[in-house]
Amino acid sequence: MNAKTDLTGAPLPPEDSNSANIIGTTTQKPTTALFPRGSRRERPGTLALTIGFGLVAVCLAGLFTSPSAAIGGAWCIGMMLVLLFLSVPVAIALSVPSIIGVYAVSGIPATMNILSTAPFSAVSDWSMSVLPMFIFMGMLLTQSGLSGKVYRVADHWFSWLPGGIGIGTTFAGAGLSAVTGSTIGMTYALGRAGIPEMLKAGYDRRMAVGTVMVSGMTGNLIPPSILMVVYAGIASVPVGPALMAGALPGIVLAVCFAAFIFALGVVAPKLVGRGQSAQNPTNTTDTTRPTTTWRDRFTSLTSVWGFAIILVVLFGGMFSGIFTPTEAGAAAALCSLLLCLWEKRDDGPWRKVADSAMDTVAATSAIFFIMIGATMLTSLLAITGLAPILTGLITDLGLSRIGFLLVLIVLYIVMGMFFDTLSMMLLTIPILLPTLETMGVSPLWFGVFVVLLGEFAMVTPPVGIIPYIVHSIAKNSEVNLGATVTLRDIFISLLWFLPVGVIFLILMVAVPGMTEWLPDLISRTSGGMPG
Repeated sequence: MNAKTDLTGAPLPPEDSNSANIIGTTTQKPTTALFPRGSRRERPGTLALTIGFGLVAVCLAGLFTSPSAAIGGAWCIGMMLVLLFLSVPVAIALSVPSIIGVYAVSGIPATMNILSTAPFSAVSDWSMSVLPMFIFMGMLLTQSGLSGKVYRVADHWFSWLPGGIGIGTTFAGAGLSAVTGSTIGMTYALGRAGIPEMLKAGYDRRMAVGTVMVSGMTGNLIPPSILMVVYAGIASVPVGPALMAGALPGIVLAVCFAAFIFALGVVAPKLVGRGQSAQNPTNTTDTTRPTTTWRDRFTSLTSVWGFAIILVVLFGGMFSGIFTPTEAGAAAALCSLLLCLWEKRDDGPWRKVADSAMDTVAATSAIFFIMIGATMLTSLLAITGLAPILTGLITDLGLSRIGFLLVLIVLYIVMGMFFDTLSMMLLTIPILLPTLETMGVSPLWFGVFVVLLGEFAMVTPPVGIIPYIVHSIAKNSEVNLGATVTLRDIFISLLWFLPVGVIFLILMVAVPGMTEWLPDLISRTSGGMPG
């Protein structure tokens, strides 16, 4: 990972991006760190390191003295968890214990085999070529300032409703999902733009920050979704159907949050500035929001013409059968390149393209290293025989399909207090995949389910990364307009919104066809959807 990528390797908005300032003031770089103290990115202290490496030594001793290969595999899993707690890069935390475990169980020949085959087999599949295309597209569109324009359009079209600015922020989040694929990057853009706009309109500060946090939960569901591509690689499912499977659930989730904000606007209008002055009494500047006419709404659509073209190329190409998902990603990246050159034609366009290309290489290589680690973990589970043992243990519990999934919901939410989305996916998917067929769970549906649970993990207190990012953004005086937003406010706001997401999860369990409808439709209309 580098400083310009998030926890999944997806792009973050550049600090001088137009998305950093949408309300018309002079663009300034943020005055607070993106990852503040207290986030999971903070390095562990001396005591934590001492305890952690002591536990690693215990795991190593247990591995080399294990009476069976399966117990040795369990020691390796324990070592991975300790390394992740120590903030060791995910790729290293996965690969090093796997290599040591294979050596301890099967000796040097098996170790040399995994070192020679895993790096190539993990990333050489042609369908993985869509990953750098999507990342490059997100980088270019962020550089072009499209994120700010998408927010302005959503604000214009929904601001007249009760809670309309919050609703607009929610749908802007869904729109940005379709061009960035990064929850953290989208949250940063929406936080800088949406929080001051909602505070101007008299929104309760908890309502403002809560809306921004949950708006990002669609970030890795609506295509192009980097995590869905990674899941497809780990689970060996076609990339195209995996990408399309998350589209409808992502849209429905955005609608659910929008409906919740609208209901609050009707039931408790003070939370959304209704019946109050739109003037922020703690701010000395004029914060009155201009009146938006229907002419303004239709005019605003012209500013996102490039976004419309990219959506037509991406989805129209796949629906018509002209493009495979990989080809559609390449065509959309080309459109994004032309759009960035046009939008920044007077502001060093080729420099921005070069920066986007370099960041794409860094982000793609980081994700590929992580996938190599996941492949090594899968090999470890197979060699030690741990995978069938775990599958047998889960099967012996006698759980129904719904019971199994409800247990997973609780498990992932708890894990989300300690791990980021990608870490959880890579640790659990290789273990759970053999169980899915026994439980009657579609691997395609399970990918959407896991990614959505990962989105929950990113906002789950006390160490989910999104609350700390929003808190960091809200410390900026240009964002909070003089109001004080505490971590307590952040966590209270999550208590308001997260039950809506839990209800949606239950809906997904009850209606599994939600994830497979769009892939099936594209397959029927295009005569098939290869990766």
